Amino acid sequence: MKRTIIASLCLIIACKEEKKEMKTAIEPQQTEEKTGLENESNEAEDAKKWLEKSIVDYFKADIGSEEKSMQKITTKDYFGYKTDATNVDMDVDRSLTEKEFQDKWKSKFDTNKAGVGVGFLITAQDWDKIEVESCDLKSTSKDEYIFNVVLTDNSFKAKYPSVIKVVKQNGSFLIADVLQDEPK
Repeated sequence: MKRTIIASLCLIIACKEEKKEMKTAIEPQQTEEKTGLENESNEAEDAKKWLEKSIVDYFKADIGSEEKSMQKITTKDYFGYKTDATNVDMDVDRSLTEKEFQDKWKSKFDTNKAGVGVGFLITAQDWDKIEVESCDLKSTSKDEYIFNVVLTDNSFKAKYPSVIKVVKQNGSFLIADVLQDEPK
């Protein structure tokens, strides 16, 4: 009888210790999942803050330095694409026709939303003070964030809606595409 009681106590103690081990093994997995979601959320928030600041800084840049400022905040592909879009059918070196532009970029970008013949981020040639009215996260995937953005210029009573794709490359954010409606 003594042996049975001792054996039973040993089994009870062993079962309790096994349950504790199982609980501690489960907890780190839950923490990792939460941390992963928190990191993704923080990344999206960081991308939003970077985008808002970059837009404001771009429009505060000295006249004549817009191209360099744009180059700093965009991917190499997008910079080439938007430069071509801005210069379509213009009398400048390396200017493309509308068809040449479409053929060159249609495999990488939605050329119908390129903002052909207009500037970077806004369709106006003149502006006073561009501000970010809203910048809302539309979607996200690994190192890619899509924002619905509305820029305003209160002096000209103008609003410029667009969809902006931000990517994370080499530890920093860059604008990879801007979907602009054509001016009406």
